[in-house]
Amino acid sequence: MSNINKAFANGKAFIPFITCGDPDLQTTLQAVKAAADNGADLIELGIPFSDPTAEGPVIQGANIRALNGGVTTDKIFDLVKEIRKEVFIPMVFMTYANVVFSYGAEKFISTCKEIGIDGLILPDLPYEEKDEFLPVCQKYGVDLISLIAPTSADRISMIAKEAEGFLYIVSSLGVTGTRSEIKTDLASIVKIVRENTGIPCAIGFGISTPEQAKKMSDIADGAIVGSAIIKIIEKYGKDSPKYVGEYVKSMKDAIR
Repeated sequence: MSNINKAFANGKAFIPFITCGDPDLQTTLQAVKAAADNGADLIELGIPFSDPTAEGPVIQGANIRALNGGVTTDKIFDLVKEIRKEVFIPMVFMTYANVVFSYGAEKFISTCKEIGIDGLILPDLPYEEKDEFLPVCQKYGVDLISLIAPTSADRISMIAKEAEGFLYIVSSLGVTGTRSEIKTDLASIVKIVRENTGIPCAIGFGISTPEQAKKMSDIADGAIVGSAIIKIIEKYGKDSPKYVGEYVKSMKDAIR
């Protein structure tokens, strides 16, 4: 059984996203600990990439700050080893196919297993091309997490049938970023998912308020929040972990 299942074992899951190295790796470490201490069920760690096609301006900014600060994949691997001394909830990497490919898929994914990363989200990896990484992920027991978008249509059941870990349901068209309202008919997407797999699904993209998180977790098994957390980190910098913790607590309380 996937370690990721633990995130969904106690009711609805709250999943924060944090870009590694923004503003520095020590702040990332403290922010992850604060999130875990305040009720996060699973944490997505972003490995910065120069061309993050799925990200809006907020997370793009975090990527640029981290890269300008000298963050590398190896430094992030070392960071995760430190985090894993104190944080035991499931964690996944979110990055781009080129990061894994250029590092060497076998080396990257085997290191994920070694340091305690439970899954991998690659937003630019089409379902039809997932065999580029899937066999290596399965070899090392790292879940390759699939995304379902509002445009997936007749591909939803196909993606759901082969899903691992959890399914990431993209709430809206376009890139990441907070939205005042989410208009996609997510209930019908979740219905097709439920008919084809027993794997949990969580909704992300555009969620920023406790009310939105509650609404999304009522439809699915959890809510994912990125840009709203990155905005807190951008505003408070090295003092942000305390505020990240408070925000995560407010979101988790809303979906309990």
